Amino acid sequence: MKMRFDMKMKTIFVTAALGLAFLSAASAQDFKAMLRYADSLVTYTGVDFSAEYTIVRDIPKQGMSTTECAMFRRDSEKKYVIIITKPDINKGQGYLKMDDTVWFYDPESRKFNSTSSRERFQNSNARNSDFTQSTMAQDYDVVSGKQVTLGIYKCWLLDLKANNDRVEFPIMKIWISEDGLVRKAENYSLSGQLLRTMAVAGYQKIGEKFVPNKILLVDNLAGAEVNGTFVHEKTQITINRPSLKTLPDSVFSKTFLETSSR
Repeated sequence: MKMRFDMKMKTIFVTAALGLAFLSAASAQDFKAMLRYADSLVTYTGVDFSAEYTIVRDIPKQGMSTTECAMFRRDSEKKYVIIITKPDINKGQGYLKMDDTVWFYDPESRKFNSTSSRERFQNSNARNSDFTQSTMAQDYDVVSGKQVTLGIYKCWLLDLKANNDRVEFPIMKIWISEDGLVRKAENYSLSGQLLRTMAVAGYQKIGEKFVPNKILLVDNLAGAEVNGTFVHEKTQITINRPSLKTLPDSVFSKTFLETSSR
């Protein structure tokens, strides 16, 4: 479906299925509605979400490291649990998010320590907040938007500014394709420094929801010169075996983390 301007500038959304469907461009663009629709496609309210994650961190001149984990999410209660399954040295470590608190469990000490959603996940370029539901429409205001082409996709490029201090990145640029899915994002500091770039290689559809196949995170501040070229540190996240089946309430608890590590 081609995106095009006309003199009367029609609205881009129509009511369908879960709400608003992504349509053609308009001058009176409802960018906030676009954000809400993009959030809804990757937010799993009314169901539970589980999947297997493979996280590969690539540090120039130092090599690659791989972390595998099991993810369990219940967006309706703002909870998630992550259990590390590989490498063996980290096996049994886990994270429990309840509302705005993230707990880290260390099976060696058998202790829980509170951490922040801003913290890096297992020293990768991912943050703890990257594993929770998408809340762009709630956390950001749209400063401007324009139509652009990103590879094979026709997109809206939106400039966002945070409306609270709870988010990790106060300024963002996001590319949303015609189907309402986020294809790329750039994360900035308040001063405008580019901190991180995210690209989504593709999505897998489950029912009416979408799950990324692969996510590439590039640290725009870290890296090393390799053969005369500066190469950024990056992390690739691969998501396999996604499910929206109901999970027991007991999964979202400290007890579950403790027993899973044994």
